[in-house]
Amino acid sequence: MDRVFLETKIHASDDGTVEGLAWKYAEPDRIGDMIVKGAFTGTAMPLPMLFGHDQNDPIGTWDTADERDDGLHVKGRLLVDDVPRAREVAALVRSGAVRGISIGFRTIKAAKRPRGGRSISQLELLEASLVTIPMHPGARVTSAKTAVQALSLAAQLQRAAAQLAKR
Repeated sequence: MDRVFLETKIHASDDGTVEGLAWKYAEPDRIGDMIVKGAFTGTAMPLPMLFGHDQNDPIGTWDTADERDDGLHVKGRLLVDDVPRAREVAALVRSGAVRGISIGFRTIKAAKRPRGGRSISQLELLEASLVTIPMHPGARVTSAKTAVQALSLAAQLQRAAAQLAKR
């Protein structure tokens, strides 16, 4: 019987770091609005990270917002050391119960789209929230670095290695 060795190296931290795609270009949201590249120019950082657009529930800050070819990417951190609610939301993100991002903004310049909704070319981004179901189907958390995820992945890899070893 051949032995199978599987080595993994995972760097993870529980510092509350979260990354995601806050708005995906070239696809409308659930009401038909589209935001075009360049509309987020001049966004002031840091940006409030809220839970469910509740202005009374700040849970962290978004430290960067980058417009890339596919959409607006954000990176920030849940204030897990200082805000009890942020620890709760971090657990929900880790479990997959909360995996969406939704933005709150004030429209400055927009035009009606022929099939409904608007094409927004200029806006003031006010906040980005972690949510269960985002208005834009493509807006989602793409990374939440945690030791829990690393341990889960390691366990999955160990199970896979054990299965391979049985063959």
